[in-house]
Amino acid sequence: MAYKIIASQCTGCSACEFECPNAAISMKGETFIIDPKKCTECKDHFDHPQCDTVCPVAKTCVPA
Repeated sequence: MAYKIIASQCTGCSACEFECPNAAISMKGETFIIDPKKCTECKDHFDHPQCDTVCPVAKTCVPA
C-alpha cells in the first residue's frame, strides 16, 4: 500500500519531498503528490513514513 497527500490540506511547504527515500513525492500544480508505484511507506528505511512524520499539517499524508 502507498501513502497519499490530501491536496486540500497540503500547504506546499515541500518538507515531504526532500525526506522521501524513494523520490516518490513531486510537485503537481500547487500541491505535492505521491507516486504509488514508488512509495513503499518507507519500509526498510524508517519505522514510520517520513512524509507523515515531517508534514506540518496533521493527517495530510495518509495511507491510500
